[in-house]
Amino acid sequence: MKVGIDKLHFATSHLYVDMAELATARQAEPDKYLIGIGQSKMAVIPPSQDAVTLAANAAAPMLTAADIAAIDLLVVGTESGIDNSKASAIYVAKLLGLDRRVRTIEMKEACYAATAGVQLAQDHVRVHPDKKALVIGSDVARYGLNTPGEPTQGGGAVAMLISADPKVLALGTESSLLSEDVMDFWRPLYHTEALVDGKYSSNIYIDYFQDVFKNYLQTTQTSPEALTALVFHLPYTKMGLKALRSVLPLVGANQQAQWLAHFEHARQLNRQVGNLYTGSLYLSLLSQLLTDPQLQPGNQLGLFSYGSGAEGEFYTGVIQPDCQAGLDQGLPQRLARRRRVSVAEYEALFSHQLQWRADDQSVSYADDPHRFVLTGQKDEQRQYLDRQG
Repeated sequence: MKVGIDKLHFATSHLYVDMAELATARQAEPDKYLIGIGQSKMAVIPPSQDAVTLAANAAAPMLTAADIAAIDLLVVGTESGIDNSKASAIYVAKLLGLDRRVRTIEMKEACYAATAGVQLAQDHVRVHPDKKALVIGSDVARYGLNTPGEPTQGGGAVAMLISADPKVLALGTESSLLSEDVMDFWRPLYHTEALVDGKYSSNIYIDYFQDVFKNYLQTTQTSPEALTALVFHLPYTKMGLKALRSVLPLVGANQQAQWLAHFEHARQLNRQVGNLYTGSLYLSLLSQLLTDPQLQPGNQLGLFSYGSGAEGEFYTGVIQPDCQAGLDQGLPQRLARRRRVSVAEYEALFSHQLQWRADDQSVSYADDPHRFVLTGQKDEQRQYLDRQG
């Protein structure tokens, strides 16, 4: 029985800042961001969006009434949680109108958590093939204004419907894992922005990729040439390119050229959004499948998931004949319609997020076009609005 990703949909802000303009404002050469980091635009998340609303906005457009009736597991992977106890998935389930008998959980391990959700979900569906699972990676990446990590910010959510006989990608049952206590990136409870040792974290990322990739090839007796393309977690797109280059010597010149060509398609949409944390790998997968004309049904893709701190996993999936029917086909057009904000506007929006305090607060959302929005906080409870409700 095939189990895997049946549908794949993305949501982010309707706003972005141009990376060349941000570089100039930070007295840096534009090519440092455009080429050195590999980003052209960065999503600017307004105060009216958070990990909950982004998740709901990603999932709602792709779900039919039949999907909703079949879903009995909802997993939200995030490191931008809005409560230290209550799972963001509880809020998302309510906004989406899921049944009360759905298992709803939140997972956390930096940028890796959505992959843990995917693996849990596919195991669940293999046992219950008449059911479906909804997995969402949803985050707002924040490092602070005028910090070294600022140009690797962003935000958004990727929603994946996991089912038997999937339209998009049939997932393999084998994977390679690595997990160790590494202090390359963390966010203490008293911090609203992440702490990171950038150079160290980049080195760990590549080390983890090489380890789990080679271990997967060895333990599954898979030839690297059997993998049509490699898809990466992309905190910034140059990071994935560095990792890919590190394993090119394992294959011949023709395969090297093919992997590099496929990678350019896999990072196309991430270049326009920035860091999604838990959703970054899966936006890259969506970009690969939407924009790469050389891919064919039956091609096998290798996927590398990484979460600082640190955990990595490599697994594979096979493209299905009806793949395009399960994808978010309108995404490139939606990204093109976003409004460009100035650096000053971006800084104001960054600084006016809902505050971590007990006071009643209101959030301006009139200019936010999304269905689900955060309107504020009342009696220490976050207030969400479904404009179609």
